[in-house]
Amino acid sequence: MRVAGRLVGETLNHLEKLVEIGVSTYELDREAEAFIRRNGGIPSFLHYNGYPASICTSVNEQVVHGIPSKKVKLKDGDIISIDCGAIVDGWHGDAARTFLVGNVAPEVKKLVEVTKECFFLGAAQAKEGNHLIDIARAVETHAKEYGYGVVRDMVGHGIGTSMHEPPEVPNYVDIRMGRGAKLFEGMTLAIEPMINLGTWRIVIAADGWTASAADGKPSAHYENTVIVGKDSAEVLTLV
Repeated sequence: MRVAGRLVGETLNHLEKLVEIGVSTYELDREAEAFIRRNGGIPSFLHYNGYPASICTSVNEQVVHGIPSKKVKLKDGDIISIDCGAIVDGWHGDAARTFLVGNVAPEVKKLVEVTKECFFLGAAQAKEGNHLIDIARAVETHAKEYGYGVVRDMVGHGIGTSMHEPPEVPNYVDIRMGRGAKLFEGMTLAIEPMINLGTWRIVIAADGWTASAADGKPSAHYENTVIVGKDSAEVLTLV
C-alpha cells in the first residue's frame, strides 16, 4: 500500500507541473498512464467498470469522474480536479488534487483551499477507537463554516487489494447512518472531500460518468489514501 500510494502521489506531482493554459485533459491522461507504467504500476482506473481513461479530469463545476478529452483544453481561470489510482503488486493507491489554472477567482481559490483543509481535519480523526462519523463530522463542519455544499451522492471508501472496498466514508453526517464502522489500526481508507461552492446536489452527464454540481458552480476535490493509526493517520499518497 505504501509503494502504490507513493506512486500515485508522485504521478499527481508530475501532472501538476503540466497543468497550464492550453493543455488538453487527454494529454494529461496520456502522460499519467506513461508515468505510472514506467514506474512499475498499472493505472487503476483504466477499464474499471468500463471507464475509458487512466485518470479522471473534472473541470470547474465537474465534481468527479470527468473523462479526459482532446476537445477539453484548460483555460485561464479554470480549476481541474485530477483523480488518480495505481496498482503495484496487487495493491491500490488512490488520490486526487484540485489544481488552479492561471488567474483563478478569489472565491474559487478559497474553495480549493478549504477543501484541502477539510481532508486534513477528517484525516486527523482516522485513529483507532473513533468511528466513521468522526471523519464525516470534521469535514462537514469545516465546509459549512464557509457556506459550501458537501456532496452526498459520492463518498470515500475502503481500499486495499481492490480499489473500492467497504466501508463507505461519507463527508457528511446523517442520523440514519449511526456512528458508522469503528476504526482500527491498520485499516486503509480513501478519504476524499468533494465540496461545492453552491448546492451539494449533483447531476450525472449523458456519458454516464461525469458528475457536476447541479447549479453549475465550481467544485473542488481533495483525496488521499490513509492508514488508520493508533494515535494518528499515516497519509500514503503525499510525497
